[in-house]
Amino acid sequence: MPRPRRNAPEADADPPPDPIELLSVECRATLDRAVDLLGGFSPVAGTLGDLPQVTIPSTGIVDACATCRDHEDLDCRMLLCLACVDHQERFDLVYFLQSLALEKTLVIRTAVPYDNPVVSTVTGIWPAADWYEREAHDLFGVSFSGHPDLSPLLLYPEFEGYPGRKEYDFNDYREF
Repeated sequence: MPRPRRNAPEADADPPPDPIELLSVECRATLDRAVDLLGGFSPVAGTLGDLPQVTIPSTGIVDACATCRDHEDLDCRMLLCLACVDHQERFDLVYFLQSLALEKTLVIRTAVPYDNPVVSTVTGIWPAADWYEREAHDLFGVSFSGHPDLSPLLLYPEFEGYPGRKEYDFNDYREF
């Protein structure tokens, strides 16, 4: 007689809950409003942990970020962080936006192709994007068109390669 499998999912087990449904009421309202306001950018609603996240095409990143900053329902006047994520077939740029007045956080995500990682700068919207974009340029090779100065921030000018990429071979690293 075969032994029953342990840890096997039950055939009649409930599917995992939709992450959007797990958001707090306030976060869900922020997500719904952001999707509504960014409707012209083909937004896709989602979550990043317990934060509302909207994914848009990279071609609309400047206008979408300006909308998030300028509309009174979002009022995202602060860029908390800009992170670059290497998926090897693409890079995701993840913008963490904050409204101090409304005490809301919103995440905007956009993808850029691995073979031509170029996206418009948002330094005109948030000057704080300057060093974040320079970091992504140094470590991942993402170029930000319109950026005032993409000179190296973390690496020396003669450094070759992009050490933030998964494909970067750290065995070639030499201190001098």
